[in-house]
Amino acid sequence: MILTPGSKVAGHRVVKTHGLVRGNTIRARHLGKDILAGLKNLVGGEIEEYTKMMAESREQALDRMRAEAVGLGANAILDLRFSTSYIMGMAAEILAYGNAVTIEPEG
Repeated sequence: MILTPGSKVAGHRVVKTHGLVRGNTIRARHLGKDILAGLKNLVGGEIEEYTKMMAESREQALDRMRAEAVGLGANAILDLRFSTSYIMGMAAEILAYGNAVTIEPEG
C-alpha cells in the first residue's frame, strides 16, 4: 500500500477513486508519565514518554486507515493528512485521513 501526502504517484495513474478513508485513536495521558514529564519540564529536553506515545498513536491511526482502504479494494492513499484534537483535559485524538485510490503503472 502506497501512502503519500501528494496527490499523485510518479509513474502511476489513478484508475479508480474509492473515496475518503480514515483511521483514528484516542489516547489518555498516564499519571506516572505526567509526573516524569513535569520533572523533565523543569530541566528541559525531550519528553521521550510522550514522543513514544504520539508515534504509536500515529502508527495505529495509519494502520486503521490502511485497513479501511484495503477493504475498499484500494492499493494507495493519496493526499494523506493528520489531525490532532483534544477530547478532554487528559486525552487527545489522532486522526489520519486521505483519498483511497487504485493506481497502476503508466504505459
